[in-house]
Amino acid sequence: MLTALARTTRRPLTVMLLWGLFLLLGFGLGTGVFARLSDNVPEVPGTESESAARYLEEMDPAGSSVTGVVAGTPVADAGLRAEVERAVADVREVAGVAAVPDPYATPGMIAEDGHALIVPVTLEGGLDDDAEERTLDAAAERIREIDAPDVHVSGGPLLGLQMGERAQQDVKNAELISLPVVLALLLVVFGGLRSALLPLVVAVSGIAGAFLALFLFSEVTDISVYAIQVTTMLGLGLAVDYALLMLVRFREERRTTEDVVEAVHRTVAAAGRTVLFSGLTVAVSLTGLLVFPSVFLRSMGLAVAAVVVIDMLAALTLLPALLVRFGGRIPPAKTPRNGEEEGRFFARVARFAARRKVAVLAVTVPVLLVLALPVPGMRIAVGDARQLPADSEARQLQDTVAAHFPPGTGVSPVVVVARPGTDDATADRIRALGPGATTRELPGGGAVIEIRPPGEADGAEATALVERVREVRGDAPVEVTGTAARLVDFREMLAERAPWAALTVLAGIVVLLFAFTGSVLLPLRTVVTTLLSLAAALGVVVWVFQDGHLAGLLGAEGLGALSLTAPPLIVAIAFGLAMDYELFILARMREARLRSGDDQEAVVTGLSRSGRVVTCAALLLAVVFAAFMTGGFSPILQIGLGLTLAVLIDATVVRMLLVPATMALLGRHAWWAPRPLRRAHERFGVREEQPGLPREKVPSGV
Repeated sequence: MLTALARTTRRPLTVMLLWGLFLLLGFGLGTGVFARLSDNVPEVPGTESESAARYLEEMDPAGSSVTGVVAGTPVADAGLRAEVERAVADVREVAGVAAVPDPYATPGMIAEDGHALIVPVTLEGGLDDDAEERTLDAAAERIREIDAPDVHVSGGPLLGLQMGERAQQDVKNAELISLPVVLALLLVVFGGLRSALLPLVVAVSGIAGAFLALFLFSEVTDISVYAIQVTTMLGLGLAVDYALLMLVRFREERRTTEDVVEAVHRTVAAAGRTVLFSGLTVAVSLTGLLVFPSVFLRSMGLAVAAVVVIDMLAALTLLPALLVRFGGRIPPAKTPRNGEEEGRFFARVARFAARRKVAVLAVTVPVLLVLALPVPGMRIAVGDARQLPADSEARQLQDTVAAHFPPGTGVSPVVVVARPGTDDATADRIRALGPGATTRELPGGGAVIEIRPPGEADGAEATALVERVREVRGDAPVEVTGTAARLVDFREMLAERAPWAALTVLAGIVVLLFAFTGSVLLPLRTVVTTLLSLAAALGVVVWVFQDGHLAGLLGAEGLGALSLTAPPLIVAIAFGLAMDYELFILARMREARLRSGDDQEAVVTGLSRSGRVVTCAALLLAVVFAAFMTGGFSPILQIGLGLTLAVLIDATVVRMLLVPATMALLGRHAWWAPRPLRRAHERFGVREEQPGLPREKVPSGV
């Protein structure tokens, strides 16, 4: 199959032209997705909170609201009061604004210390996205014109927009940092500019393709604002991984043939098989996200799977075409000196781990388990402005409110929708759950009861209040929505669908790894060791961002919970990347075993020949992910740290130590499969002919 694919290199200019057109289309039409991104992460269609929110959109004449805060000077000052009153009058005239109370005449709007006041702005209900954005911009800009030391506007839909803008800015900065560093490292690895630039060409093509795929997906579903960040991050990293693997193999093949086209064909037939299965396994790892009904998780699954497939196709078509055209100027890999073992450092590590297999397992497994200890105590939350850096407007507004007003001021309420038919006794029981509960009537006989919880909008008290309301309502037509209710429904969705997602991913991974190796034990061993490294990385993220240990070094703080965006993305992406490196190593081990028939030496040879590629690929990916920790947006920091650690732990502790130790422990049984499955693999498994490796030379047990 891949040998046939390699024949496309007969027309390299045509292939490059087609990819060039694809790139223009991606950066032209595809970037239109930026105007269609959704920041409503916790939204889960079909849940109670979503149903209630939709009902309110149709029936409630009052829409969303934003908040302005004026501080830094005595609010009783006559000049400031005149400024505020003029601003309030002007904002009331903005199209789409429903109400702006006078802060000087409304209880609770002026701080007890007299140095801050709040200007709440309520929008009309039923505004479309464009109209709402115009209203928000006009109202916020007028409030910011108030002449005071500290004036900030945020909250409601404006907070979501500010978070999305900050996330996109962090990604741009990360790209500016990571690309030069990646290029410098590639120059060190290959020692030449041509070889170093080729992976970046593949990466740019992959990112352009991801934008185009996201644009097409946005025609039929919402796309999360985080999809851009993650696809850019992963698209760059995987493209470099695949291109690195292909280029290293190409330089090896150049040692034995001067014919560039023949070297490209051999590269595609050998390394291309690994890239194909690697791309499929990473994509399958992400299909688990499609099991969840969450718009956020589904869009992330679609986005990342798309960039993986496009990177894979670029590595299998565009890169070979570039090699045919320019590969003659890329020098072959250096031939080891007489008696010198190729990749001798990694060979020594493999021999050490194989000889001391029990000791290696006795040390590494407990260490990984200790790092994973915080995972059972992990909590997730929707999050608030504290996720943003201290210099952001939303964070400054929240800090100002916290400094001048009583705790709980500005906290989003638990919103109870009492539909027509709700009896007065039920409504009274609900109102009794929180002091200061307010009620407003809706057209058609319904009502909205708002209860402000103690603590944070998505804290333990707020989610407990949601559960309590759902208990006391009985059979009445009452629904709960708001930030806390959406978090409760999101958690329930995760708990219900996570086992099915895991089963889907594991089944797909086992089938693909069996097709790749012909073994039933290797897929199981791979899954176990991968879960160990993944749990260790996630445990550190919990320890840092939830518990607050060393968070200040990253410009963050312990928030008591992780962003609900971080854990599912870290798990899905890191699991796929671990499969990536596993296949890099297994491919070389399998080749060595088929050549020699020696199971133990195949482990050493496989690691010696793949160790450099895996280490370089992991280092490059770690640079890409670490660059995303240079921003200040907590969810991106969490994802960046989690993926950086997962890659480094997996490529070092797991692939360099646990893999050879477990392979040595299993011995020839590592490649075992029942006879019926062995026959099925021989008949249907993907097996490419390779120079010097006769197909019939297959040791028993494959």
